[in-house]
Amino acid sequence: MRLGDSWFDGLAENENGQIITVHGRDEIDEFMQSGKYRERAEISWKYEGDAHGMPSEKVAELMESVENTLRRAMEKKDKLAILTGVYTGGNEKTWVFYTRTVRVFGERLNEALRDFELLPITIYTEIDQDWGEYQEMRETRNDEL
Repeated sequence: MRLGDSWFDGLAENENGQIITVHGRDEIDEFMQSGKYRERAEISWKYEGDAHGMPSEKVAELMESVENTLRRAMEKKDKLAILTGVYTGGNEKTWVFYTRTVRVFGERLNEALRDFELLPITIYTEIDQDWGEYQEMRETRNDEL
């Protein structure tokens, strides 16, 4: 399976009515249908946002560095996990990965982030063999953005 770098953008709204930007990965049906990526891991980072709930430039730069580090660690070598979506807004950023194994994902996450100072992140995992979260995210797609 070949992992491309095609993405779409969309908008969503959180439970408080704040706008959330959605950055979703496209062209990953092979991974979804393979049955190998049955577990979902969400990494969330709460931050002090601006009036629109978006991170400061400094925090956004750090988040981008973390994201790039995680993608390299999870995707480049053996495609242990695939970053499928990134949600930003409402004073929180969430990265969504689908992985073959949460246990190894956690080990690799710790290894990848060891050079960063302690980050204010939380991790949530669950079995999502039907890729329900990804299917919902796809519905936010707006090709006009």
